[in-house]
Amino acid sequence: METQNQECCPKFDVEKWDKKSINWENKLFLKETISTFFHIPFPPMIGKKVMKMHTLAQKAEATIQDKSEALILFRDPSAFKSEIYYSVTNQVEGANNTTISGSFVAGVFDGPYNSVPKFIKEMENYLKGKDQIAKDYYVHYAYCPKCAKESGHNYMILFALV
Repeated sequence: METQNQECCPKFDVEKWDKKSINWENKLFLKETISTFFHIPFPPMIGKKVMKMHTLAQKAEATIQDKSEALILFRDPSAFKSEIYYSVTNQVEGANNTTISGSFVAGVFDGPYNSVPKFIKEMENYLKGKDQIAKDYYVHYAYCPKCAKESGHNYMILFALV
C-alpha cells in the first residue's frame, strides 16, 4: 500500500469516492463526542479521542486492515458538539459501539477545513440536479494536517444522507 508517509495516511483515491452512491446497512463504528466552539474543534481533543478508539479497536482486533477503506467520520449536530465515528469490523468491548445505515451520495472536495460550509452548498447543488436532498452530512478527512501539507491536498469526502 502506497502511503504519503509510511507511518501515517494512505494515498487517497479521489475516483473511488467522488460522486458515488453508497448504501450502508448497520455499518459498524465506534462513536465519541467532542466539544466545539461554533463548529471549531479543539485539535488536541480530536487526536485523543481518535487514538482512544483506535487503541480499543486494535485490542479487539476490529481495525480495518485496508487503510484506504477505513473511515473516520465527523458530524456536527450543533455548533458546540461534534461526533466522531471510527469504522470497525466488529463490536468492541468497552467502547461506544454504534451503526450507521442509509443511502449516501459521496462527494470529494479539496480545500481548507473552514471550506466545509461552501462544499456542503456545492453538494446540495449537485444533489438538487439529481432531485435529491441531503438529510444530514458526515465528513471524512482523507489526510491528517501533516500529510495534507506533504501532498499539497486536503481532500475530504462529504457523505450526504439522502
